[in-house]
Amino acid sequence: QVQLVESGGGLVQPGGSLRLSCAASRIIFSIYTMGWYRQAPGNQRELVAAITSSITTNYADSVKGRFTISRDNAASMVYLQMNSLKPEDTAVYYCNARTVHPWRDYWGQGTQVTVSS
Repeated sequence: QVQLVESGGGLVQPGGSLRLSCAASRIIFSIYTMGWYRQAPGNQRELVAAITSSITTNYADSVKGRFTISRDNAASMVYLQMNSLKPEDTAVYYCNARTVHPWRDYWGQGTQVTVSS
């Protein structure tokens, strides 16, 4: 069974940094597009950042210049470095693994990020 396990969430003050990690197992990690999504209370889940198998990255406008997504195929890991955090970044952050051909879409259980003074 495919597993995506997030870690690294927590409470941080505005302006601070956090690094989220996602460990994947039982998938051919290198062929998947990996993404980080977030969902705040009362909001829809939204894409934060994604990185393809060819290391092309995509970011939500709200996090450009502050967040960086990266991957380590040898370790089957994806990371989200979050700097200059704002209260509006508060949400549950989810790791996603996706391929189109064939369609496969997997989610982690989520990790809470709270930005507050």
